[in-house]
Amino acid sequence: MGSTSSGRAAGARDRDSAGRARNARPRDGLGRPLPYGADGVDRQPEGVVRTPEQTVAEAQELLDAGKPFHAHEVFEDAWKSGPEDERELWRGLAQLAVGLTHAARGNTTGGARLLRRGAGALQEWTSASGRTRPHGMNLRSVTAWARDLAESVEGGSEPVDAEGRAPRLRG
Repeated sequence: MGSTSSGRAAGARDRDSAGRARNARPRDGLGRPLPYGADGVDRQPEGVVRTPEQTVAEAQELLDAGKPFHAHEVFEDAWKSGPEDERELWRGLAQLAVGLTHAARGNTTGGARLLRRGAGALQEWTSASGRTRPHGMNLRSVTAWARDLAESVEGGSEPVDAEGRAPRLRG
């Protein structure tokens, strides 16, 4: 078996310390894989348990920095570790972050679809829970942002500026 310029065996799968398959290629700010050895953006650590306030603050910082893919990872941690009655809240927010990621990558169809799916999930969660401002977030505003952006994405041909179009979670 030959090797790549990075010294990895050709065809070898990247593995984490537990032996699970995990792509170790560096990533750009939108989560796209870069060639081995390239300078990438540090990944968000996975499996971090944060308070809801920490989750919202960290995700907002990442969104403001034009890193919605990374914000999605923060929301996913909350989705997986949070209380059962909030899982759909965090999943909906993760979908919005992924929708913004796809829109910024130029995938208008996938971006719009995920933005609408996330907005729908937040609307359903709000209706079921009766909560419109969980952890200080304004879900009505975030849902409106997502639907407006989905419409804009479908009508445009250029990738979205992820930093310039980031939502205000507590707006």
